[in-house]
Amino acid sequence: MTAAERRQALFWLVALALFALTLHLLSAILLPFVAGCAIAYFLDPAVDRLEAWRVPRALASALVLVLFFVAIVLLLALVLPVLQLEATELAQRAPAAFEYARERIQAALELAQQALAPEDVAKIKDMAGGWAGEAVGWAARVVQGILTGGFAIANLLSLVIVTPVVAFFLLRDWDRIIAQIDHWLPRRHAAVIRAEARAVDRTLAGFVHGQMLVGLADALYYSVALSLAGLPFAVIIGVLVGVLSFIPFLGFLLGFALAVGLGLVQFGFTSRFLVVLGIFAVGSLLEQNVLSPRLVGKRINLHPVWIIFALLAFGTLFGFVGVLLALPAAAVIGVLVRFALARYLASPLYDSANHGDGER
Repeated sequence: MTAAERRQALFWLVALALFALTLHLLSAILLPFVAGCAIAYFLDPAVDRLEAWRVPRALASALVLVLFFVAIVLLLALVLPVLQLEATELAQRAPAAFEYARERIQAALELAQQALAPEDVAKIKDMAGGWAGEAVGWAARVVQGILTGGFAIANLLSLVIVTPVVAFFLLRDWDRIIAQIDHWLPRRHAAVIRAEARAVDRTLAGFVHGQMLVGLADALYYSVALSLAGLPFAVIIGVLVGVLSFIPFLGFLLGFALAVGLGLVQFGFTSRFLVVLGIFAVGSLLEQNVLSPRLVGKRINLHPVWIIFALLAFGTLFGFVGVLLALPAAAVIGVLVRFALARYLASPLYDSANHGDGER
């Protein structure tokens, strides 16, 4: 590497570090801009198609955005009434569910008192109290983080108001923005950077399309299967699993916890409760071994351990916005790492003998 190349590499490393620091410092206000950028990226092909039909770019951007948000409103209009009915019923039945859980716990404690020594029972109560306190504290911290972070009222309003504006201006100027960025590329490496950018674009497009299909499949499967099993609030659980499927394991675990709790209250330890467990076992197997590998995994080519690490790392650094960005960012980093690894394996640093620099 020449001195000029070293200076260039140092410049881009410093620029990348400053960019990451800026994102970290501004993470509390990034959500509407990230959402607007994602919408613009997703809708740009449709705007390009209209532009090819001689529709002005600004008008095409406005039309596509209006149709996009109208589709979202119509979807919500179809789904929300069902969710509202089930949520109302859930709120009405919650006290009875809590009372049932309290009775079961009390019965278990009475059995423990008969079978164990008094000091052992006291230890169990102390441990249970400690775990309950920690769970309540953790839940309170999560709620506080949500209310003061990504879903605070002010941020929610900015998400609703600012996101469409950001999406429109990005859509209108998308081609000019890409052309300007291309103009800024180092001329010597422009061709390589363009090739890697196309690989990143294919990876992101594959992730978005694949994850949408996985989420839709999860929502339909759990809603229908749990409804057939007779579990109350099956649609709420199915939609929750589908919507949160973009965060690996979170949607499944949350839906599983809700279904198990409701199943115990509704069915007790009966065969119908085992059916609920079987539905989630089959759903997990289908998603992990069929849907995600075929629809998402092959497109982003990421190991599950790397996905978990990315979720934790980006969530720690950037909060809720980081969780949203974790998988796309991990996919992009994966493309860049594979490129760097290929360059390393073809360089004298890996095998100096085959590059004429071996020991003589």
